[in-house]
Amino acid sequence: MKGTFPINKFRELRTPFYYYDTKVLRDTLSHIRTEVAKYGNYSVHYAVKANANPKVLAIIRENCLGADCVSGGEIRAAIKAGFPTDKIVFAGVGKADWEINLGLDYDIFCFNVESVPELEIINELAAAKGKIANVAFRINPNVGAHTHANITTGLAENKFGISMQDMNHVIDMAHDMKNLRFIGLHFHIGSQILDMGDFVALCNRINELQDKLEARHIRIEHVNVGGGLGIDYGHPNRQSIPDFKSYFETYNSHLKLRPHQTLHFELGRAVVGQCGSLISQVLYVKQGTNKQFAILDAGMTDLIRPALYQAFHKIENITSDAPVQTYDVVGPICESSDVFGKAIDLNGVKRGDFIALRSAGAYGEIMASGYNCRELPQGYTSDELV
Repeated sequence: MKGTFPINKFRELRTPFYYYDTKVLRDTLSHIRTEVAKYGNYSVHYAVKANANPKVLAIIRENCLGADCVSGGEIRAAIKAGFPTDKIVFAGVGKADWEINLGLDYDIFCFNVESVPELEIINELAAAKGKIANVAFRINPNVGAHTHANITTGLAENKFGISMQDMNHVIDMAHDMKNLRFIGLHFHIGSQILDMGDFVALCNRINELQDKLEARHIRIEHVNVGGGLGIDYGHPNRQSIPDFKSYFETYNSHLKLRPHQTLHFELGRAVVGQCGSLISQVLYVKQGTNKQFAILDAGMTDLIRPALYQAFHKIENITSDAPVQTYDVVGPICESSDVFGKAIDLNGVKRGDFIALRSAGAYGEIMASGYNCRELPQGYTSDELV
């Protein structure tokens, strides 16, 4: 079954472009709100790095999520979209001084700190402004995740976070700094995780760390478990909404949250992944020696995930009912890695057909580049194309 697309409206637009189905997005956000409402002390921040299209951000903000930012630019985008600054958290292993100052100027909720040098700089910059910065420490729990090696972040060998053995020392340092307020712990073990056992392992590790801290009479107000929940790339129509019920239930069942604590989540891909598609047109059908190629006007500059992660996106010919044939679906970029999929079965392809690369709402438009001096793709919502 193909997705439902306004093909006649597509004919008025220049391809390639991103198309966001706002019904899918709003239904996803509604499911999140329903599940979170079961637990009185859960707070969800949207990970802006997944998609910062202003029209998408506005819908997410309307649904009362906070914002998880990893750059000064994302903080600005979140504020411009209307996210309350007291619901913005700022993570990232390399925060520049101007970015920290931006967060301080807007009195954001929290800095998720990843190293001792960063902690010292935040204290120094806060002192210069006469402010107190809320900080949480991103602890590297050395918990693996069943996902691609390039998007796992919780192992000791990864660049992210503070090691567990350094946790006590860093907390002691923060308590001695006059312009910091230590409010919690932050974790994130990776992305596109579908095995709830990975989150159970994280819960167990957090329980251990909390017990150790409480033995030292250290009270934690906020626990941030990051995001990581994956989506079904293979069946975007059948599984358009991730399993939020199991996700939040896993934390409720396995994390020993104290009554005074708030549990924070930073969901990105799970929020926007399924609402977006990259829409392209076929430039040429080329017959090779042993295969045929569908050459699109979209390339790795528009959607880099297949080239970068060998990621799978379901590919559909949304304007053809011709008998199915097999194609290598490729782009126009002068790189051998500019391939969206090999040996893909599509309804017979001809020049001008519209091709949809599904489940592209996360890490699609936001990662586009101008390589080969190509223009960046535009993004449109279904609300605009009625």
